[in-house]
Amino acid sequence: YLEQQEALSRYQNYQLAAAYLTLTSNVVTQAINLAAARAEIKAAEEIIASDQRNLDLVRLEVEAGKVAETDLLTAVSQLASDRTLLPPLRQQESVARHALSTLVGETPAGWSPPNFDLGAFALPETLPVSLPSSLVRQRPDILAAEAELHAASAAIGVATAELYPQISLSASLSQSALSVGRLFSGASTLWSVAADLTAPIFHGGTLEAQRRAAIDTYHAALATYQQTVLQAFQQVADVLQALAHDAELIQAQSRALAAAKASLTLNRESYAAGRTSIINLLDAERLYQQALLGYLKAESQRYADTVQLFAAMGGGWWHKIPLAKPVSRCPFCAGLAATPASGDNRK
Repeated sequence: YLEQQEALSRYQNYQLAAAYLTLTSNVVTQAINLAAARAEIKAAEEIIASDQRNLDLVRLEVEAGKVAETDLLTAVSQLASDRTLLPPLRQQESVARHALSTLVGETPAGWSPPNFDLGAFALPETLPVSLPSSLVRQRPDILAAEAELHAASAAIGVATAELYPQISLSASLSQSALSVGRLFSGASTLWSVAADLTAPIFHGGTLEAQRRAAIDTYHAALATYQQTVLQAFQQVADVLQALAHDAELIQAQSRALAAAKASLTLNRESYAAGRTSIINLLDAERLYQQALLGYLKAESQRYADTVQLFAAMGGGWWHKIPLAKPVSRCPFCAGLAATPASGDNRK
């Protein structure tokens, strides 16, 4: 019985750690979403400003008879299209602000989070492509499922013990003497030891049914434990694969941004030398801002996936919530050398 209660106590502690991990990871994720939305809004506003300048110049050239009105319609269409970028980004910013207010226990009207800057965040120098399975086992949900399984196993022992007679031992100390003066002397001390035997009476099969129920509960806890472990490894593998794709996307967006920046530089030099029009220069500026917007989206996604990786590994919650070490080992983690980034080399 004591073993069962100890396991249940660990289960509650691990549930607390899981809630703490979920809370902290959600706070960081929403902070990244807020910073990303603000950076993307700034880039979108610069794109719209470039479109507006382009439209003003095209309108002047149409009035001067230098270009056709189709060019004006194209400029108007481009400005209207780029203006659609802002509402979703502002909604994303509002949702992130409201979520952060809720996570800190305040109403959106009562508290507003600070304006996080995406450039203030920093990634680790290197992100892993595979992880030892022992790191995944530090997840509080796995440890909670393991503690629940342990409690269910101990419950079988408790139910089994109820089927058999129970012997209880008790001891008593008494004083006996013929006179008051000798009452508390050593010779008048009497010890007695008694044993009581109790046996279960007829319960119509209730005790045996309770034992079968405990066994069934154990099998259910075992299935839950297996599912928790498998889902944990799936989540880590998915996040590792996402980080690999994020790295590829960041590289592609970096190349696109570098090309757009080089084009903008050449157009500025060409415009200063009088070899190109202002419209071409504004188009180059807009393309650069669009490339910058794509890069910001890719960068914020990598930040978010990095947060998910730390959460999938347990997030270091054990540094904040000291807990007792589990008494048994995870049978699914033993023998697994690493969690691969993809299923092709899964062990």
